[in-house]
Formats: sequence, C-alpha cells, structure tokens
Amino acid sequence: MSQGGFSTTQQERYLDDFVEGAVYEFGPISVTAEEIIQFGRKFDPQAFHTDPEAAKESIYGGLIASGWQTSALFMRLFVDNYLPGKASLGSPGVDELRWLKPVHPGDSLRLRITVHKVKPSQSKPDRGVLFSFCEMLNQNEDVVCTMMAINLVSYRAHGQK
Repeated sequence: MSQGGFSTTQQERYLDDFVEGAVYEFGPISVTAEEIIQFGRKFDPQAFHTDPEAAKESIYGGLIASGWQTSALFMRLFVDNYLPGKASLGSPGVDELRWLKPVHPGDSLRLRITVHKVKPSQSKPDRGVLFSFCEMLNQNEDVVCTMMAINLVSYRAHGQK
C-alpha cells in the first residue's frame, strides 16, 4: 500500500497508472454555514440544512450539510486530483454510498481513496473499469462519507494492459 502522488500528471494519467491497493489523499475542502444554507434551499430543503435556529432543535443540534452536498464536495476533490484528465470516459455510478456522520459548518474535509480494482474491458481492449473505495474524513479523523466510485478509463495505448 502506498500513499502519495502518481508518477504522471493528471492530464497524462491513464488506467495503466492505477495500482490496486494504492492509497491517495486529497484536500482539504471546507464548507461554510452560508454554503450549507444555499445548497439546502436549492436542493435539499430540510430545516437542518436551511434554518440555523430550527436546526438547533433537531437531533443534530445545529446546521448540517446535506449528504448530497458532501457528495458534491467529494466530486470536486475527485475530479480535481484523482480522475484522469484525457482518459476519463465517464461513470456508470457509485455503489454503497453512505453518509456516516454529519458535516458541520467549518468542517475541513479530505478525501482518502484506495484503488480497489482495475478491470480490463472484455469487449473494448482500449479501456477498463476503475473501482475506487472513497472516504471523506473530517478534521477529527471521523469518516463522514464512503462510496465505491466506478469509472470508465482509457488505457495509454490501444490494447495495452
């Protein structure tokens, strides 16, 4: 298991560059009360995301980010740091998305990714599927969100595996 950077730049990264078991960390990224309220009002208008006073009376004891906002913060770090630039071909989705702990205003989050599996395509030899186990952690080392990201990624050269 390794921790740190890739041997290539993000724009020159291909499926060949992902090694099963490798671990990468990116961040931090944080969220403000204003951002939580704005996102909540637009996309998840529950009181604990939109109204600081009402949120005090909730089971969370205060304002928290929507899980969807936490996922959006994940995506920002994922695309900016991990996902290959030219070689990314999209995604069929994520598996096992879990929001484990609330994200509060001012929390500083980082993304830890473990390359879970690199699977060559059986029908298209120029690409494969990258499975990445992703964890968002707060400043207290609490895991707040997990998911298995699934991405279609090109190989550096046709048929190279």
